[in-house]
Amino acid sequence: MNGNWLLPESLADMLPAEARRIEELRRQLLDLFRTYGFELVAPPLVEYIESLLSGTNNDLNLRTSKLVDQLSGRTLGVRADMTPQVTRIDAHLLNRVGVTRLCYCGPVLHARPVGLLSGRELLQIGAEIFGHAGFEADLEIIRLALESTRLAGVQALRLDLCHAGLVRSLIEADAEAHVRADEIMALLRDKDLPGLAELGQGPGALSAQTVQALSWLPKLYGDRSVLERARQVLPATASVVSALDTLAQVLGALDDVSVGVDLADVGTYGYHTGITFSIYADGWHDALAQGGRYDNVSLAFGRARPATGFSLDLRKLSGGLLPAVRTPAVRAPAGQDAALRLAMQALRQAGHIVVQVFPGETATHDEFVFDRELVLQSGQWKLQKVV
Repeated sequence: MNGNWLLPESLADMLPAEARRIEELRRQLLDLFRTYGFELVAPPLVEYIESLLSGTNNDLNLRTSKLVDQLSGRTLGVRADMTPQVTRIDAHLLNRVGVTRLCYCGPVLHARPVGLLSGRELLQIGAEIFGHAGFEADLEIIRLALESTRLAGVQALRLDLCHAGLVRSLIEADAEAHVRADEIMALLRDKDLPGLAELGQGPGALSAQTVQALSWLPKLYGDRSVLERARQVLPATASVVSALDTLAQVLGALDDVSVGVDLADVGTYGYHTGITFSIYADGWHDALAQGGRYDNVSLAFGRARPATGFSLDLRKLSGGLLPAVRTPAVRAPAGQDAALRLAMQALRQAGHIVVQVFPGETATHDEFVFDRELVLQSGQWKLQKVV
């Protein structure tokens, strides 16, 4: 049976307790970003599709919902990721020289859910650093992502590191691999060793050296010792050595979190260019936060810039936390007494929650627990504990 109250698949309302906690997390994280020097930007929910997808990959195109602009007749897209919009703002609108730190928060819509347990509407919050190519920017973004999740109360974190430039260098060294890049990335994501071995067979076969190197990547997973193993089994090209050196620099600076290396934890080909990372925690079925370096994506907006950043979904973050604790509140009686209004106003200005009940009201508040009430004593309104 259908009803007007039903929502489309994989979309959901936020009820009071969840909505309040998500809003509190949003404020806390944006305040945290500001202490690092990040400036807040707010791009529009909808843009022309050419701008929204500039410099991105086909995956984002498939996740983006399209509609026709009734004013211009051009195709619009409802953003599925805010990072390209922030990149446009840095490259085209701000156009600053040197380092720019920008942060953002807003809803994004996926045309299809990314996974079986994923929603289609996310509340994405993130931070991006533009203008610095060194590992120091990657390190700051990783530390900020870790601090963000800890601020929400998530403590037992696991950080997985990869380097997209390493995979890219292996693919670009083989003409046939370059043609089959998307297929290779999918096989690496699935850690499909038989599928990788078959890349050396039949039409369009990759060279034996490329197949061997790619087949090693899913096995190069574990602690910091993985990097030394990688130096032994992967081709010692300048790009591979540089990628492993950068990973070693970042690993050497992270001493407050459980860190793993996963050289097959790749995204999509052609977007990320350097260090990438994912943060995991018990209670969440997949990565809680993700980020990485994506140099020169802004070239599509007329200005190539080094860039690195991260983002997370506040709805997902909130969904794995313990149920929100109800907030203590003051109950005030019905009435229009001037002294009562002044007493309520004074309490609210002091930061207390005061709910004045209406005559005959029988209300249920999921968010509040009335532990005090205003009572009239000797002609004055005073706070009294509720027994």
